[in-house]
Amino acid sequence: MTPGRGLLVGIALGGPRGPGDAVRALTQVERAEGLGLHSVWLPEGHFTQGAMPSPLVALAAFAARTRRLVLGTTSLLLPVRRAEQVADEVATLDRLSGGRVWLGLGRGFRAPLFAAFGVSRAEKRDRFDAVLDAVLERWASAAHAPGPLQEPHPPLLVAAFGRKGLLQAARRGLPYLASPLETLATLEDNYAYHREHLPETADPDTLPVAVMRTVHVARDDAEAERALEALRIETGRMAGALPPALARAAGGDAEERAIVGTANRVVDLLASYRERIGLDLLIVRSGVPGVSRDESESALERLTGDVMPRLAT
Repeated sequence: MTPGRGLLVGIALGGPRGPGDAVRALTQVERAEGLGLHSVWLPEGHFTQGAMPSPLVALAAFAARTRRLVLGTTSLLLPVRRAEQVADEVATLDRLSGGRVWLGLGRGFRAPLFAAFGVSRAEKRDRFDAVLDAVLERWASAAHAPGPLQEPHPPLLVAAFGRKGLLQAARRGLPYLASPLETLATLEDNYAYHREHLPETADPDTLPVAVMRTVHVARDDAEAERALEALRIETGRMAGALPPALARAAGGDAEERAIVGTANRVVDLLASYRERIGLDLLIVRSGVPGVSRDESESALERLTGDVMPRLAT
C-alpha cells in the first residue's frame, strides 16, 4: 500500500436475475456515486442465473449515468475472447467515460464455458497470456488509434485463485485481485507469495492491494448474526457446485471470509486487513441473501457514513 493512501471502496454488482434488474442496477450505480464510492465492478459470466455475459456493455450504460465513478471489471475472461475485440471495446469505453476504466482480468474455471467457446480448458493460461500480449500490442501501436484515453492503458489487475494464478499476475508485475472466498490468513500468504515473485523492476508499494469481500454494516448484533447465518447457508448451497480448490476455500466460517458486524466491529476488521495485507481497495458485495433490500441499503449508508471516514488515512 502506498504510504498515506486512504482506503478506496467500490461496489460489486452481479448480472440481472429477473425483469427490472438491469434498470435497478442503473439506480444502484447512481446511488453509489452519490454516496462517494470509488468504483463499480462487474464480473463476466455465462450460462448461469445472474451471470453478466457482456460487462463492458453494461459499464457503458453506467458511464452515461455517472461522472466520477470508476468503472471496473472483476474478471474479464481473456481466454474466450478475441484480442482485437477486447482492445477496441475497452478503448472505446475508456474514451466514452473520460478515462474511468479499470480492467480486472480472469481466466474462468467452469467446463461449460470453455466447451461453449471451443477453447481447451488446459490451454486457458497460455491463451490468457497470448490475448493480453496482443491487447497491449494493439494499444501501443499508433496504427490502431484511437487507443484508450488513459496512457499507456487503463489500470490492470489479475483475478487469481491459487499459486498458478498468483504467479501469472506477479511475473507480469500486475496487481492481484483477491477472491471473496479465501480467509484473511490465506490472503496474507497469497500477497506475500505474490510480492516474492514480482520482477525486480516492479515496486510492490505502488501496486493496489485489492480484495473482494461481502460487507454488511449492521444496525445491531442481532442483524449481524442474521446476515452471517444467511452467508453460512449460501456457502453450503454453493459448495457442491464449486471445483474442489474453491470449495475448500469456502469451507471456513463466514466470519473468516466476510466483513460483517456493527460499525465499530467493521472498522476493527478493516483495520486488521489494512495492517496485515495493506488493503487499499475494497470491492464490496453488499447484498446478503436473507437480508432485505432496505437493510442492505442502510448497511451501505453506514459503511460510507460511519466506517469509511474513520479509515480515511
